[in-house]
Amino acid sequence: MSIRQRLMHEIKAAGIAALYFGCWIGALLLVKSLVLAEYRIAFTGWSMAIVGALILSKVVLILEHVSLGAWVHARPAWVEVILRTLLYTLGVAVVLILEKGFESRHEFGGFVPAVGHLFHQTNVHHVWANTVCIAGALLGYNILSVIQRQLGKGALLRIFFSPLSEESEVNPSEDTT
Repeated sequence: MSIRQRLMHEIKAAGIAALYFGCWIGALLLVKSLVLAEYRIAFTGWSMAIVGALILSKVVLILEHVSLGAWVHARPAWVEVILRTLLYTLGVAVVLILEKGFESRHEFGGFVPAVGHLFHQTNVHHVWANTVCIAGALLGYNILSVIQRQLGKGALLRIFFSPLSEESEVNPSEDTT
């Protein structure tokens, strides 16, 4: 594979992942803005959806190449999905906590006091809500990645973008058990 082909493959993979995570983060921000609108509070974090999706997609694409070891490969696929989701979610939580600490470091006299103060204020709920929502996105992404790996390159897209065959339609009058 030439450098140009590898570069195009990386751009395509990053674009698809960014679109996936962008939809999740966009949905999260939409829910936040709707909840805040109920209290007549303006929401201004929309640009973060694009930045967050790009960063998250690139980090996940890099981490996909990290092996979890022979023990995980000898287990069913769900073990890798859960383990990767937990590890990636932990990373998201750490980054969000560090981000909040960095944002409020001047207000609290330094980075460490700002991080400590984070756990004693309502901002911590914001961090946990973001972490839980991104964990859902990561779980879905990891499930789709395992399915894609098992079916082969492009198979998942073919499944979703081709018409259903008549054999795959379930007839309600037939017993499927």
